[in-house]
Amino acid sequence: MKSVYVLALLGLALSLVVAAGSYLLNGQVVVTEQRTTVAPQVRPHLFTLAGLMILGRAAGYVFDRYELLYSPRGITHGACYTDVHVLLPVLTVLLVLAALSGALVIACGFRPAWKPAAAMVVLWIFVSFAGSDALPVLVQKLKVTPNQFSLEKPFIEHGIRSTRAAYDVESVEEKSFSAEENLTTEALRQNDLTVQNIRLWDHRPLLTAYEQLQEIRTYYDFSGVDVDRYTIDGKYRQVMLSAREISSERLPSRLWVNERLSYTHGHGAVVSPVNRILGDGLPDFLVKDIPPNAHPDLKITRPEIYFGERSNDYVFVNTAANEFDYPAGDSNVYTTYKGTGGVRLGGFGRRLLFAAYFKSASILLSSDLTATSRILYRRRIDERLRGIAPFLTFDRDPYLVISKGRLYWLCDAYTLTGRYPYSQPVPGVGNYLRNSVKAVVDAYNGAVKLYVADDKDPIIRTYRRIFPALFEPLTAMDPDLLAHIRVPQLLFDVQARIYATYHMTDPQVFFNREDVWEIPAGDEKPAEAVPPMTSPRSPDRRPVPASPMPAQTMEPYYTIMKLPDASREEFIQLIPFTPARKDNLRAWMCVRNDPPHYGKLLVYSFPKAKTVYGPSQINARIEQESEISKQLTLWKQGGSSVIRGNLLIIPIDQSLLYVQSLYLKAAQGEIPELKRVIAAFGHRIVMETSLDRSLRALFGESAGAAPAPSGPRPPPSPGDAGDQSTT
Repeated sequence: MKSVYVLALLGLALSLVVAAGSYLLNGQVVVTEQRTTVAPQVRPHLFTLAGLMILGRAAGYVFDRYELLYSPRGITHGACYTDVHVLLPVLTVLLVLAALSGALVIACGFRPAWKPAAAMVVLWIFVSFAGSDALPVLVQKLKVTPNQFSLEKPFIEHGIRSTRAAYDVESVEEKSFSAEENLTTEALRQNDLTVQNIRLWDHRPLLTAYEQLQEIRTYYDFSGVDVDRYTIDGKYRQVMLSAREISSERLPSRLWVNERLSYTHGHGAVVSPVNRILGDGLPDFLVKDIPPNAHPDLKITRPEIYFGERSNDYVFVNTAANEFDYPAGDSNVYTTYKGTGGVRLGGFGRRLLFAAYFKSASILLSSDLTATSRILYRRRIDERLRGIAPFLTFDRDPYLVISKGRLYWLCDAYTLTGRYPYSQPVPGVGNYLRNSVKAVVDAYNGAVKLYVADDKDPIIRTYRRIFPALFEPLTAMDPDLLAHIRVPQLLFDVQARIYATYHMTDPQVFFNREDVWEIPAGDEKPAEAVPPMTSPRSPDRRPVPASPMPAQTMEPYYTIMKLPDASREEFIQLIPFTPARKDNLRAWMCVRNDPPHYGKLLVYSFPKAKTVYGPSQINARIEQESEISKQLTLWKQGGSSVIRGNLLIIPIDQSLLYVQSLYLKAAQGEIPELKRVIAAFGHRIVMETSLDRSLRALFGESAGAAPAPSGPRPPPSPGDAGDQSTT
């Protein structure tokens, strides 16, 4: 509505300028040093346009009154005491004065008396400057500041309540966590699945390992590494996986036939457990190679990836040319597309249209294209989803899921706005955020389905009424895919950042900022030796909110663990908090991802009188530990790059275990190898070749992690060094 108002006001202003200019050029308005002469028919026209502009500004004051709901003037965002008791009445007066001024200006066009209109306009302008600028400043300094809390208290309450509701953190369940230092071997055995799922592999070193070990050919590429969970050998396991996509930029011969007809799709994926290490420090694969050599629980029967994160070019299938499927030694295996994706090419008319659209004469001239050929375009996930639902904001990182032998992409979609009253805004997001939609894209056919994950969100309910056939309820999703949905990192980032301040619900405590929390600083030495993950995203991509956390802060991470007082392990996302400007831990927050508790937020607070080491303190103690420092120095002197992984905080019962991986990258090598695992508990820090040995060093010989599952696994490739994995 405000956009219509702005356009109308601009239209009136433009009309007034054009009309006045035309009358001047035509001689109907003559301006001399002595007087201004106006033709009889000109005066009503110009004064009416000017009066309508002023009346339009009067209407604008109605919008300005509502804009006070987003005022940044007070302790919290939204209307404060000065806004409500000073600016709101002033805007009401200005509305009346502007309306009277506009009416009198219009009347001046039909009668010679102009002084009443001029006086009213001058009064309106004076009140506008005095009432909108000077008066609020005086009231704020002379009345509000000396009595700030008592006057602002009801508005602080509004801000706290609205902000918690806008980011869906009003129902966070708060619990206590004693942070005891008496963790026993028996407790480790009772939490065996938690220990087995401690993530030792970081995304960037693992991506480099995937690229070096599993790209197979130069034209394949891994865009990133995702974290997910599967039931493997009857156990709930956290894994890391990546899709092997085709990269047309890497083709040895970039002929049109190769790019558009032959090399059309990626093939399969790689999957590895988060905690398994081969004897030479490399990941242990559950799915690898081409065609996919997979664990029975992760079998892939349809490995072709026609739609993915990199698939940004159009291709043709079912053509007379050989369509490459995968390499097999010195020869290639070819395939024929059997899916329903894309558009049938048809006759000459369609070929002409596609040739014009894609600006390619080869589409018309190629003899390999037939009427039954199909053209696949908009194959990149983000582009495809935006084309279907441009009013939603899609997450930057869709993730791959293996389900019933097929490959699917799951992508989270958000509804957001900056127009939620009294809510604290987050840069790049707005002041309201919901993960309201889960999108599923078939990697073979490109079929898209959108499922409503939050039917309480008023924005998605409105879109659903507008497009009833576009959305399905979340209960309609295939249960096998439903088991892989998760709360996206962006949403949890925002909720954690908001809750760090807005867990204080008492207005007095909030006003004094007595218990503000912060996200702890991240690792001081990130894995800079490993090239950062790259993503084939074009510059015309619609802006998508990134994580609002500063780059130096710790990122939330997924893990499988048994929450205190829970009966079984579950897939959660976790982030710790420190007190403002301090390094010790104050609390940790998690969100549950498994039904029936999906989306449930929990916060475990530490005793205020107890010091619990935070990430920066543990990192400092690791560097100060003599044996670890000596070993790091020896590696560096030998020419190797030492890469410190992310420090993970793992709650077990009422205790905290800290785990960090160390990678070595030889001066002439390409693959970072996971060589050591650091574990810290209480005042002890140890570094061993595996998590199992680190735990034994901390807690005794019976405290090691249980052996990894011994069920069927892919046989090692000829290039795999070592056949023994450790946790």
